[in-house]
Amino acid sequence: MFLALSHLDIQYPGRTSPAVQGVNLGLRKGDIGVLIGPSGCGKTTLLRAVAGLEPVSGGKILLSGRVVSAPDQTEPAERRRIGMVFQDYALFPHMDVSSNVGFGLNHLPFVERQQRVTEVLHLVGLAGAEKHFPHELSGGQQQRVALARALAPRPDLLLLDEPFSNLDVDLRERLAHEVRSILKAANATALLVTHDQLEAFAIGDVIGVMHQGQLQQWDDAYSLYHRPATRFVANFIGHGVFAPATLREVGGQVVVQTPVGELSDVDECPLPGAYEGGQCDVLLRADDIVHDDAAPVKAEIIRKSFRGSEFLYTLRLASGELLMAHVPSHHDHKLGEWIGIRAEVDHVVTFKRDTAH
Repeated sequence: MFLALSHLDIQYPGRTSPAVQGVNLGLRKGDIGVLIGPSGCGKTTLLRAVAGLEPVSGGKILLSGRVVSAPDQTEPAERRRIGMVFQDYALFPHMDVSSNVGFGLNHLPFVERQQRVTEVLHLVGLAGAEKHFPHELSGGQQQRVALARALAPRPDLLLLDEPFSNLDVDLRERLAHEVRSILKAANATALLVTHDQLEAFAIGDVIGVMHQGQLQQWDDAYSLYHRPATRFVANFIGHGVFAPATLREVGGQVVVQTPVGELSDVDECPLPGAYEGGQCDVLLRADDIVHDDAAPVKAEIIRKSFRGSEFLYTLRLASGELLMAHVPSHHDHKLGEWIGIRAEVDHVVTFKRDTAH
């Protein structure tokens, strides 16, 4: 692994609980990793530790096989060959684009420096903008200048801290796709922090979900969604609810009894013996619930969110259980209306029954 974190702990003086605890992850050269999680979960602290800006209290950080952080040693940030892109871009307002991008290249002869500036501006799609000043550029263009400046010295690793948070919502996901293409064209290894799932899915090869200082899962987006390792990941990624379910075996096949009907012919489902009495909670995502007027199970629409091509309905069964469903937007039902639903679940995700609710 090009970047490896092993049993990493970060403890701030005067705090009773660690900011980061027992984190293990590996990032291969040329891959883009993303850390995601709620505010205060430790993701930015972790990024700062990788940059050399935060000391570690346990474990170690390795770059290209060499230890750069451990409790008794911290390689200075300036020796780590790491580039950083910040939330606020940190461009120099009195300097033009060319000077901003070339800021970290003063060790190069003038001609080489200008060649590299031209090269990275072309890479980020801003060829010809050399003489513009930051205030003359849009937010997305300023972000690309910041990215070009970070890439210009050819860092071994690029760190990006909430790089799209100052941009309009519509621009964020599009720019995330653009930045992914730029990083792949540059063959850059990168680690990015965000709180936005769509950004994470758009840009990351591997994504880590953090909660209360711990890394819950480090995996690709598909696995996070369909094979969440913990209840927190299941709840945090996508839209869905946990419903009480009972597992039983019928003719050698596992059948899952849920409030919305019986699920059978399902893949990767645990055996009933995995839970006491076969009782568990099953994750039912919004895309697992299908609107079907002919279905025997009915649910009341108690909330609806228009998403353009679809509605996200929050539904309540007669038993009181809540569900969510994606429904095409031409099915515009009223609040309080009862509609037929059925479950179509390919990946059954179960957890120990939560007795707290």
